[in-house]
Amino acid sequence: MPPLIAIIGRTNVGKSALFNRLVGQRRAVVEDIPGVTRDRLYAEIDLGGRRAVLVDTGGLVGAESDALIGQVQQHAAQALAEADVLLLLFDGQEGLTSLDYEVAEAARRSRKPVVAAVNKTEFGRGEAAQFAELGFGVPLAISALHGQGLHELEEALRRALPPVEEEPEAPASAGAIGLAILGRPNVGKSALVNALLGQPRMIVSELPGTTRDAVDTRWEWQGTCFQLVDTPGLRRRGKRARGVEYYSSLRTLKALQRAQIGVMVFDANEGLTQQDAAIALEVHSAGRALLVVANKWDLVRAKAFGDSDLSPEEQKRAERLLKRDFEALARGRLKFAPHAPLQYTCALDGEGVEEILPLAKKMNEQYFRRIETGPLNRALDEALAEHAPPSRGGRQLRVYYATQAATGPPTFVLFVNDPKLMHFSFERYLVNFLRRKFGLTHVPLNLRVRESSGKG
Repeated sequence: MPPLIAIIGRTNVGKSALFNRLVGQRRAVVEDIPGVTRDRLYAEIDLGGRRAVLVDTGGLVGAESDALIGQVQQHAAQALAEADVLLLLFDGQEGLTSLDYEVAEAARRSRKPVVAAVNKTEFGRGEAAQFAELGFGVPLAISALHGQGLHELEEALRRALPPVEEEPEAPASAGAIGLAILGRPNVGKSALVNALLGQPRMIVSELPGTTRDAVDTRWEWQGTCFQLVDTPGLRRRGKRARGVEYYSSLRTLKALQRAQIGVMVFDANEGLTQQDAAIALEVHSAGRALLVVANKWDLVRAKAFGDSDLSPEEQKRAERLLKRDFEALARGRLKFAPHAPLQYTCALDGEGVEEILPLAKKMNEQYFRRIETGPLNRALDEALAEHAPPSRGGRQLRVYYATQAATGPPTFVLFVNDPKLMHFSFERYLVNFLRRKFGLTHVPLNLRVRESSGKG
């Protein structure tokens, strides 16, 4: 799993703006209001060839108000234990404050590597030297808003990362298929793990939040090794509880990093909610394969057919129609991942559970499938023959060749005359064509477009 870098600091120092700048896209909401970030965001970044997970949070060491001090004293040791490196951020325009001393002391007590930076120093307005008295040397002077000083910051972060040999191995390197079991509290995640394992190794309770920590369990099924990760329930963004449950959500992030497949479990009796879709989006954004499980399907069936006098065959036909309509509604919230399979289960009695491991094995094979360059480019020629590339301003997109750059998930690089001529609809057409051609039906597929002078 890549090491984790946590951006910490008091409120309104620009943590979210810096997160957005380092990630390269606007993911965190940035407002000039203290406490606007009420939940953590994360993304994988590249630091000179080293991968790391960057976490932006308003609650890790920066809280929503001056109640920060009490939260730091109560939870800092537990929260900082989740990070490998701390990116300590200050506000150069406001200068050194008493809260900065409190945050710096919490970082020092964590005994983790610290990279200190002073934000909002654009045009010489902010002063970094005054922060040296906090004990981390003279911090780097940066401007997240204008992108100044970020190269030096990235280099400092890369140097602070733990050596590669100290990073824990991912399940893939050990030959196991990692399944991260995710979902809101009380949707039946632990019951599903118990059903998969065939014995009660997890505590199953009707009380939300019973599972506080991510628990890994290795299991062999028909000669294939799986690693099941049961995780704490995720609450809606902005409403997750502080304290134990808040930091459990951070452990859920690390659990997802240990897996290739995120199994998003939701309560079929309640339908797929916006919170469920947000959890599925976290799996998708992390580049993991997504398997959606509609648990407690027996309750839906009982509600629909409990008092009916249908024959068994008639009820089967009616249930097929019910599932079709149910799936259409669910996929309306999962438009970002139309490839994700949907499985119906009742974890308590094992219904539908026996299909999950064979499906996960198939998804894992697709996730790490490598396509040779020859077949890939023949498929590309076939796709171009069926659908001509778009043109703009009298210039037509010319696609020269393609190659697979990575697996886990499959990532293809397309070399063209001008990437600006690539329309999103044509890119989607190529992605869908490659899915069908090479059987990559259940996993994310990345297509990157690069400029090239020609086939040579």
